[in-house]
Amino acid sequence: MKEITGSAGRWLDVAPARFPGWIVSFAERHGGAVPGTAVAVALSGENVIYTAPDGAVAECHPPFPPVLFQPWNAATPATPAAPDAAAWAEAIAAHALAPRTVGVLLVRLGGYAAGVFTGSPPELAASKTGARLVHGRSAAGGWSQHRFARRREKQASQALQAAAGAAVAVFGQWEERHGPSDNSKKQDARAAGAAGRRSGLDAVVLGGDKRAAAELRGDPRLAPYLDLAAGRFLTVPDPKLAVLKDAPRLFLAVRIWLREPAG
Repeated sequence: MKEITGSAGRWLDVAPARFPGWIVSFAERHGGAVPGTAVAVALSGENVIYTAPDGAVAECHPPFPPVLFQPWNAATPATPAAPDAAAWAEAIAAHALAPRTVGVLLVRLGGYAAGVFTGSPPELAASKTGARLVHGRSAAGGWSQHRFARRREKQASQALQAAAGAAVAVFGQWEERHGPSDNSKKQDARAAGAAGRRSGLDAVVLGGDKRAAAELRGDPRLAPYLDLAAGRFLTVPDPKLAVLKDAPRLFLAVRIWLREPAG
C-alpha cells in the first residue's frame, strides 16, 4: 500500500488482493463494525464511495472502469437489496484481477519502454526498450544557444519518434484478438500501417513524463492505441525493463482518496 499526500485528504494505492481487507479495517477504525451501524456504499460515476458512521470517506477508483457488477449498472443502484461494503470490495478486487491484455508505454525524453502484459497475474509477453541521447539545456547565450536549442529539439523529436515506433511494433502484435504474431520482423515492417487496424488490446496505460507522453498524441501511428488509454498515468523514473516489469503493481492498484475526521 502506497500513501500519497494531498490537501484535503490523502491518496492511497492498495493492491487488489489486499483491498477487501482494507475495507474491513476502514470499517473497524471508523465505527462501521459496531452492532447496529454499517459503512454506507454509493456510486459516483465510475467510482465507489464508502462512508463510515464517524464521517470518514474512502472514495475508491478501480482500475479499468467500469466494474461489471449488476447492482452498479441498475437504474437505481442504491437500493436496500444492494450488497454490503464487503461484497462491493470483493467485486472491485475481482474486477481488478480479471485477465486482460494491457499495453504499457513509458516514455521520457531520452528513454522509452513498451510492453504488453497478458493474463492474471499479468505477465510481460512482449517488450521493447531503448534510449536516445537528448542534451540538457544550455546556459550559453546568443547564436550558440539558438543552435543548441535547435539541436536539442531535433534530438527530442527523434527520441519520441523512436518511442512511438517501439510501441507500434510491440502493440501491433496484438490485432483483432488473434494473439501475437510468430513473425516479429514482419510486424515491424508493417508497423507504419498500424493506424488503420483495430487493436486487440483491452487497454493501454501511459507513464513516464506527462509532457513527453503528450507529445506522442500527435503521432498518427499511435492513434488506435491512444484511443484505449486509461485515465491513470504512471509517474515512473527512467523507463528501463525493470521499471516496465513493475508496471502491473501500479496500474492494477485500487486508488483511494481518503478523508478522515480530525483526531
